[in-house]
Amino acid sequence: MEIPPLFNLTEKVALVSGASRGIGAAIAQILAEFGANVILTSRRAENLKEVETAILKSGNQASSMVCHNGDLAQIESLFQNIKKIHGRLDILINNAATNPFYGSVLDADEAAWDKTLDVNLKGPYFMCQHAAKLMRKNGGGSIVNVSSINGRIPMHQQSIYSITKAGLISMTQAFAKELGGENIRVNALLPGLTDTKFASAVTQNEELMKTVLPQIPLGRIAQPSEMSGMVLFLVSDAASYVTGSTFTVDGGVLA
Repeated sequence: MEIPPLFNLTEKVALVSGASRGIGAAIAQILAEFGANVILTSRRAENLKEVETAILKSGNQASSMVCHNGDLAQIESLFQNIKKIHGRLDILINNAATNPFYGSVLDADEAAWDKTLDVNLKGPYFMCQHAAKLMRKNGGGSIVNVSSINGRIPMHQQSIYSITKAGLISMTQAFAKELGGENIRVNALLPGLTDTKFASAVTQNEELMKTVLPQIPLGRIAQPSEMSGMVLFLVSDAASYVTGSTFTVDGGVLA
């Protein structure tokens, strides 16, 4: 495949968190397909191996590094390894997330709050910080934070998750404003309901889906690969004047 110049990521180093499955894996695969040397990360090495192997078999570049997105010491170690091995970072996809609590706002406990905030907001903040320090040494880069339509309209019984995704949108805008002078662009992807293991509490609930599907104008849930094209655009030269923006890919739910 001949890659169009605007979308050519050859010689770019990209880091994708939460890359072992779902949306993260789909993003990693398309970035590699368009030439990037992709670093896959998640909590467990064995979960990354299948994605890494698939990318390598396609003749593209990928490697895996273990990192728990809610552990700041592991995040620091991750970036030390990236600097040592690659000497640069051009693209960061903050995709890792958790949602341990489904239920009433009156029933959530501190443990669920702490875990969700650590993984969904604190971790991405410091991932952005470490990434930007590497990017500015090489003339700039692109960051995409994977938020959610929940960040715009909190979903029933998903209060803490929705709060963190709203925070991620604000964080995106804050980083974009401060890093624009460094030629570092920061944008957010807001997926709608997608067919992933992460969303299975919703997608595998037949009664709930009877309520959810009529709210989606396209009449179906998304596949992970349907999120990756927007990310490819955002990290490419085709989006060279795009920063501080949110991009909704939800089948029309928020229309």
